Amino acid sequence: MTVASLVIRAEQSADVDAVEAILREAFADHPHSRQTEHLIVRRLRVGRELVLPQVAVLAGVTIGYATFSAVRLSPAHDGWYGLGPVAVAPDFQGLRIGSALIDGGLQALKAIGAVGCVVLGEPRFYRRFGFEQSLGVTFDGAP
Repeated sequence: MTVASLVIRAEQSADVDAVEAILREAFADHPHSRQTEHLIVRRLRVGRELVLPQVAVLAGVTIGYATFSAVRLSPAHDGWYGLGPVAVAPDFQGLRIGSALIDGGLQALKAIGAVGCVVLGEPRFYRRFGFEQSLGVTFDGAP
């Protein structure tokens, strides 16, 4: 099995259990996580607030996930989205699967006319996708 056969597609209802498992596994030992990512996604899904949820599938097995949701920023900026969570099953981390999910999702956001996207995460990692820290835009409650 090679990563070359990776398929990224829109999340389907049959993916929900696998997505929750990936989110739990991927964030289980993450030092900046409260291990609630699966609950956040569940709440957003129930509220129909997920935008462009995607899964990465390898040999018929779901191994990665990324999604966006609309966010409110201060000062007010309409048309902005938040990236996250992004998760890859631990056995497949480091193979650029998360990067493929992020790249594909950002392209899809552009296609729907998004004004911009914010993310909470390591600045050095997210710079490769075009993210930069902006002191003029804040995300309430975030560090």
